[in-house]
Amino acid sequence: MSTPSESNPESGRSQFGAPTKDPWKGFRGIASGTLILEVIVVLLTIPVVQVVGDGLNWFSGTYILGLAVLMILGCGIQGRPWAMKYNIALQVLLILGFFVHYSIGIMGIVFALVWAYLVYLRKDIARRMDEGLLPGQRD
Repeated sequence: MSTPSESNPESGRSQFGAPTKDPWKGFRGIASGTLILEVIVVLLTIPVVQVVGDGLNWFSGTYILGLAVLMILGCGIQGRPWAMKYNIALQVLLILGFFVHYSIGIMGIVFALVWAYLVYLRKDIARRMDEGLLPGQRD
């Protein structure tokens, strides 16, 4: 049977007291910062696609700019329970960028590894909170 924090790690319900500092606030900041970094890198693919590829056309330009806009919008939803699913969906779209240009797909794989690590960190924070191992939870 899953604990409440496994279904929603940010619920913070455990047998231990809440930590003095909110660990989810810091995690949301890391997720938003990663998305902003990703926006910068995605926008830097425009000159690469223009020069190295077959040139920038309406589809590739719209795809790149659309991803950038979705990532910027994603920065504002990191407090929602479905935010991590949204972030992972963005990585799938970025990997599918292989069909636009291989450099976009490679970048998608690199950032997918970063987001895989962030998913691991999110689960680790929830586990440590449930076990009362976070600073401020100890007596």
